[in-house]
Amino acid sequence: MPDIPSEARVVIVGGGVVGCSIAYHLTRIGWQDVVLLERQQLTCGTTWHAAGLIGQLRASQNLTRLAKYTAELYTHLEAETGQATGFKQNGSVTIATNSERFEELKRNASMAKVFDLQVDVIDRNDVERLYPLINTEDVLGGTWIPSDGQGNPIDITQALAKGARNGGAQIFENTRVTRILHDTNRVTGVETEGGTIQADYVVLAAGMWTRELAASVGVTVPLHACEHFYLITEPIEEVTPNLPVLRDYDAWAYYKEDTGKILLGAFEPEAIPWGGDGIPDDFSFDELPGDFEHFQPVLEQAVRRMPVLETAGIQKFFCGPESFTPDDRYHIGEAAELDNLFIAAGFNSIGFQSAGGVGKVLSEWMRDGHPPADLWEVDVRRNLPFQNNRKYLHDRVTEGLGLLYAMHWPYRQLATSRGARRSPFHDRLTAANAGFGELAGWERANWFAPPGVEPEYKYSWFRQNWFDYSAAEHQAIRENVGVLDQSSFAEFLVQGSDSTALMNQICANDIDVPVGRLVYTQWLNNRGGIEADVTVCRLAEHEYQVVTPAASQTRDFHYLRRLLRSHAATVTDVSSGYAVLSVMGPNSRHLLNDVSPADLSNEAFPFGTFQDIEVGYATVRAMRVTYVGELGWELHIPAEFALHIYDTLTEAGQTYSLSHVGMHAMNSLRIEKAYRHWGHDITDEDTPIEAGLNFAVAYDKPGGFIGRDALLSQKERGVTRRLVQFLLNDPEPLLYHTEPIWRNGELAGYIASGMYGHTLGGAVGLGYVSNETGVDPAYIREGEYEIEVAGERIPATASLRPMYDPKSERIRR
Repeated sequence: MPDIPSEARVVIVGGGVVGCSIAYHLTRIGWQDVVLLERQQLTCGTTWHAAGLIGQLRASQNLTRLAKYTAELYTHLEAETGQATGFKQNGSVTIATNSERFEELKRNASMAKVFDLQVDVIDRNDVERLYPLINTEDVLGGTWIPSDGQGNPIDITQALAKGARNGGAQIFENTRVTRILHDTNRVTGVETEGGTIQADYVVLAAGMWTRELAASVGVTVPLHACEHFYLITEPIEEVTPNLPVLRDYDAWAYYKEDTGKILLGAFEPEAIPWGGDGIPDDFSFDELPGDFEHFQPVLEQAVRRMPVLETAGIQKFFCGPESFTPDDRYHIGEAAELDNLFIAAGFNSIGFQSAGGVGKVLSEWMRDGHPPADLWEVDVRRNLPFQNNRKYLHDRVTEGLGLLYAMHWPYRQLATSRGARRSPFHDRLTAANAGFGELAGWERANWFAPPGVEPEYKYSWFRQNWFDYSAAEHQAIRENVGVLDQSSFAEFLVQGSDSTALMNQICANDIDVPVGRLVYTQWLNNRGGIEADVTVCRLAEHEYQVVTPAASQTRDFHYLRRLLRSHAATVTDVSSGYAVLSVMGPNSRHLLNDVSPADLSNEAFPFGTFQDIEVGYATVRAMRVTYVGELGWELHIPAEFALHIYDTLTEAGQTYSLSHVGMHAMNSLRIEKAYRHWGHDITDEDTPIEAGLNFAVAYDKPGGFIGRDALLSQKERGVTRRLVQFLLNDPEPLLYHTEPIWRNGELAGYIASGMYGHTLGGAVGLGYVSNETGVDPAYIREGEYEIEVAGERIPATASLRPMYDPKSERIRR
């Protein structure tokens, strides 16, 4: 074994295609002091048995960009390094055998226009022409992506490794990392069987081993291996080298030409977890025994789809492990818990076709100190510690593997590993016939079914079974009064003598306000992008309560903790100590007056303030704030009093026909009012000016704030994109997200989030309109707009002001 260096700028742990891509890209940006450590041999974990598919269309613009870059990289890698890659751009065909699947594919094709990726909607005749080997009698149509392809994973990994070495990186095989070194706040290096390496950065790209390695230093990287199956036939005369990749989602199968043979693989609905009790250190180029009976249904359907398989021999039946995550999205980025520890793992069978883009963005992230684009959906900081639980992961991944090819229904709820986090009201809401969804482990009431109706989702791309019930909840908030369980909020307590000065630096708005005031604000980065969207309550001179969405609990807590570190200020996560009931609607004041002696008048309790008030036998923190655009209060309740408060409110609410209201109605209510949602409408790439949130920025407050200089510069030069509210003129189509926006016949942007607006009478979307020469109110007013839904352009009305209650009179009455 060659001697390893004692120091390096970056140590990469793991020599699969992702680890080698990171090493390659670090050298491309000029970082030569790079060391990659592989416990056995390059590719020996899962890369070596990857199917080699190279698909590009993903669920978002930035992930599609990563996949497109990967395909582009692989096209020239062989010429650059002299290492064969087996890459060919033979395209891919995806077929639809029912109308709902065809709707999904057509929506995907529309979405691809936003991403500048050619995706053609094709009919049955086109499918037969492109893939003559298959039976198309049940095929309605499909999509064709000519720039997709395939390659040899081992060869491409070796080419990346060769390119990395040529750039100065050192790669050591048979070198197992035994320990991650750190000083509590920051990673400092690694220990190996061959010695210690001090390092500024460490990247864990160790595939199935990443969870345990990260957990050893208190970092959460939830993933679990599953058995993945495919077979390779004997040579088939009719199989030609230019045959595209074929995906038959409804039969769980993909087909790839493999040197005159067919590789048939599957993502079946119920997978077999593997390795939960630990993965052997000597696991290398190993196969699993495999259960052919488990694969048999896939093969039977494949024979019907491709009749030549009936007489083809099977050269190889393969079963090997691949890592899957709780939400089927991979983990990349800097760990929340430890500075300069980066993660790239849990690729859900798309590591090979994502590796190029991941290597590029991680290297730029390390160089610049921030991600080069909005990567929140794959950011490792989205995970919560409980998700590292072995049983949770074991049960979840049985479903996750199959969801890759299952219908990607809007509002689809996962069925496994449910019930982990429940608010105190859960049983009461169950009794009220709630239809539950799951977010960040929380069971949340998304809608309520009437008596005698089972609250179970019946999915569709069109109006789902809960649509009318949610519309009634929406109407109750607009016209009467409703109660929502919002206990999934994350809540942080910031204390200390430096807390005001530091929080005012972190918050774009001014939080140095009188005690009892609450402030809506964003946390910005140095580029002016929105890192968080929060409410801050001033509890005392040096004490603040921060309320933020459940999905960003880990990210926001550690973001705040890092900025407060080394100062006379602390942050404590107190989320589990509170339950939250929101009482909203024109009659909310009347209802609360019946259960509380507090003066809730505008004069005594104005909008944007909070008070501790008596309700029933308890005292709660009542915040006069809204996310639905109506008069109302959020009641933040100590957990032990939660059920008493609920029972008190619902009993008194009978006088007012109080309605239970779910998250779907909250979404339809907020989007009519054009309230932004972090992670969709606003991200770390979007500034308050672009997002229409300039009213929440205090430019002139003493001491300034993070991102102020970037915003002032943008104000001076003007913006080239603005977030706009759209209402479809046709009341029938539905909007979800990423639908293209057309202005005067030109592609101008895409919908960031969409929902039906029951008061406005049509689907409503928030989306960015872009123009290189600038976007101002006149530019928005003067355009004629259409939103493309499944290939059809629907005329739409655009507005920079909320279409519902634009002056916000209803929330202040």
